[in-house]
Amino acid sequence: MTAPLDSTLVAQYLTDHPQFFEEHADLLGEIKLSSPLTGRAVSLQERQMEVLRDKYKALELRMSNLMRLASENEAIANKFHRWTQILLQSEDVGSMPHAVTSGLKSAFEVPQVTLRIWGAAPDYSDEWFVKGVSEDARIFANSLLAPYCGANKDFEAVRWLDDASAVVSTVIIPLRKPGDKQAFGLLIMGSQDATRFTSLMATDFLVHIGETASTALAWLLA
Repeated sequence: MTAPLDSTLVAQYLTDHPQFFEEHADLLGEIKLSSPLTGRAVSLQERQMEVLRDKYKALELRMSNLMRLASENEAIANKFHRWTQILLQSEDVGSMPHAVTSGLKSAFEVPQVTLRIWGAAPDYSDEWFVKGVSEDARIFANSLLAPYCGANKDFEAVRWLDDASAVVSTVIIPLRKPGDKQAFGLLIMGSQDATRFTSLMATDFLVHIGETASTALAWLLA
């Protein structure tokens, strides 16, 4: 009785002898394979076309996703550009906190935005952006190594927003001078939409927003 051939050896033989099907071209039409798409028996040539079509569809889907991401990133970059223009148009340092928050609202269409800083110069001791900050909030700010993006877990910082009870998802960004480990403030965004800010979102642009806001607001410090 003839021993069955090892499939691995057959595959290796065909790989090592690409001219096999040139010498036995009739086999291309005679060999029948089961198609996972239709369930019927197809020739080797037909099966190869199915595989190529699947690969093409996968490449099309990947290209579509890349184009979508590129479009989304371009839209965010344009919004970021509009926001920085608003900051540059700010009349003086004292109006910068309002420019940061109102600019984010208008450029990024965020429902609620606020901020708090500590260690501000005495001239700003009565301003809204220095009030109501507990020691716990400062400790929390220092613990944030990256922006928080996700569900509102009854954060003290979220309560600084005008309509905190309506906030379901939030972004909390620590404000720091370059190279400093200690934060000098927090920037908070809130939405009543649970899907607006989620833990699955990329935070690259949020980091850039934090760095830009930190640079703009650091002039208020003592």
